[in-house]
Amino acid sequence: MSIEILARIQFAFTIAFHYIYPPLSIGLGIILVLMEGMFLATKNVMYERMAKFWVKIFALTFAMGVATGIVMEFEFGTNWATYSRYVGDVFGSALAAEGIFAFFLESGFLAILVFGWNRVSPKVHFFATCMVSLGSMLSAVWIVVANSWMQTPAGYHIVGEGMNARAEIVDFWAMVFNPSSVHRLLHVISAAWLAGATVVLSVSAYYLLKNRHQEFAKSSLKIAVVLLTIASLFQLATGERSAVGVSKNQPAKLAAFEAHYDSSSIAPFYLFGWVNEKEERVQFGIAVPKMLSFLVHGNFTTPVTGLGAFKKEDRPPVNIIFQTYHIMVGIGIILIIIGFASLYLWWKGTLFTNKLMLKVFVASVLLPQIANQAGWFSAEVGRQPWIVYNMLRTSEGLSQTVKAEQIVFSLILFTVIYLLLFALFIFLLDQKIKHGPEESTEIPSEYEHQKQIFAS
Repeated sequence: MSIEILARIQFAFTIAFHYIYPPLSIGLGIILVLMEGMFLATKNVMYERMAKFWVKIFALTFAMGVATGIVMEFEFGTNWATYSRYVGDVFGSALAAEGIFAFFLESGFLAILVFGWNRVSPKVHFFATCMVSLGSMLSAVWIVVANSWMQTPAGYHIVGEGMNARAEIVDFWAMVFNPSSVHRLLHVISAAWLAGATVVLSVSAYYLLKNRHQEFAKSSLKIAVVLLTIASLFQLATGERSAVGVSKNQPAKLAAFEAHYDSSSIAPFYLFGWVNEKEERVQFGIAVPKMLSFLVHGNFTTPVTGLGAFKKEDRPPVNIIFQTYHIMVGIGIILIIIGFASLYLWWKGTLFTNKLMLKVFVASVLLPQIANQAGWFSAEVGRQPWIVYNMLRTSEGLSQTVKAEQIVFSLILFTVIYLLLFALFIFLLDQKIKHGPEESTEIPSEYEHQKQIFAS
């Protein structure tokens, strides 16, 4: 196996494992804001209990995200040194901004969020919760900006020649608001909200099925259902806008999404299928005729650029992108259906008693995670053979001195460590869920506690 493939596998594995946790942090962060905000507005101690319970899950997820994300920073220097030298001035500025403006904000208020109960006023604690949630989303902003610049580079120029050539920023805001960053960011945020909503949905449904913490579970479930429905529709809208942007900025990627080869033909939208790359056709597929042309151009008569317009060496691998893209889209549709079915059952008054739907809720926690991974693979593999689109090939970004056996050894080591970390995460998460929320009689209301303090 070549050094390039090994290095890509290693980076894909580490970032795919890391990407389990940031979306959960972002999604749970906005849920904590909603719960604490509702507590301040209503003084209902149930919302305080909910916030206290989900803070524990958030803190565990945040810690895992930090632990698993550090490795990737080192991989840029070990396996991708040429890439780092060539675009480090651009890519590094976005990563530095993430550390300065996002991570410090998030971690700075985290202690108040986790340990500030009964130590600060409810309003101060709510402010800390908002800052942590904002920090988690700002972190996503800068990471998506950095990655989007690799997809659609802008605001730079090349200085030097040969091995000394490198990209430098000439317009910082053009780099930040590159052609794909805004749509991709909104799509990522909506996916993170779905990840957080389904965790709350799953645990709440589990409690209802087990006949435990009934009132707590019902209140949590309502918030999760509302967020799930809104986020699923938002994700559909942002996904459509992002796909239109891909058609303009990375036409080979969009053509690979739908295995569309002929630029002169009206493009269908496949529901599923299997791509025969040798014969350049989709087998066993069902498609909606002309639908891709409509989604891209707003009409059913304009052709879409096909893979045939690109040299074979400039095309991404098609079948894997086709499959992951359609998995992502399919799960997105399923989540919309779950959201509206939940609202219907809520309206009928059977949301908390329909055991089939509650079992669906329990399993739904896996859907955003699968969709997030599939979407990431679609975006990153779809950029190939470029590590920076139309600027630097992936094969050219490798370190010149790294050896295959070094990558294999580190990949095995990372796999073992990450599996242990994941087992620890699942164990601790299971323990917290089984323990459940504290009873309201055991923990006084923050509001009542503060009244006692000020009265004394």
